[in-house]
Amino acid sequence: MVGAPLWRSDGPELRSCADLETGLHLDFTEHPLQVSRRGLGALIVGSHIGALNRVRIRDEIKAQLDAFETVMGRPPDFVDGHQHVHQLPTIREALIAELLRRYGALPWLRSTRRRTGGATRVAERFKAWFIEQVGARALASQARAAGCAQNERLLGVYDFSGGAARYQTLLTAWIASARPGDLLMCHPSSVAEAKDPLGLARLAEFEVLSRPGHVAHLAQGVGLRLGRPHRRSDRT
Repeated sequence: MVGAPLWRSDGPELRSCADLETGLHLDFTEHPLQVSRRGLGALIVGSHIGALNRVRIRDEIKAQLDAFETVMGRPPDFVDGHQHVHQLPTIREALIAELLRRYGALPWLRSTRRRTGGATRVAERFKAWFIEQVGARALASQARAAGCAQNERLLGVYDFSGGAARYQTLLTAWIASARPGDLLMCHPSSVAEAKDPLGLARLAEFEVLSRPGHVAHLAQGVGLRLGRPHRRSDRT
């Protein structure tokens, strides 16, 4: 999230992680660089009724890619969106056009196709369904036309409640249900910022995910191999 306050100071640390793929978390709702921040609901509605300013959307995408390249010294390995904004109408068209203009060979784009079934709560199933409905199918069509790879399904959608014990249960179920090319979304942090509504959930995720070898052990237990999502031969 290149508009966030610590990107310029802390972002360079990612450059030393040679085996870590690093991508742009496109953002219009928290720390955009040029356009005014707007709430997710207003952004979704505005995008679907054609009310977003195409020139300003394009310029914001350019500015965020510029900021990523300035710190990382290279293009992003992938692009996704804060609150999945990368898949919204107007934004997705401008994003793909700019990626093609800059790079030719595109980074992969996150798909929000949902995992159906599972023992998640009704509200969580609705959340995953809604995220998918606001743009996954159209983004997939446009990505295919542009020759851009995507993950298969998006795992990791939940209501951020329940602490480490529930996250452990959910993580086990997500990994057990994973198919070739699936992507597990997560939000871990070792520190909870005072104003972050997801602070406690981030701590819970970090507690579970940082256990040495834990995720790899879960994956091996069900015959999966962790890998990079854009490599279609990998099972992730």
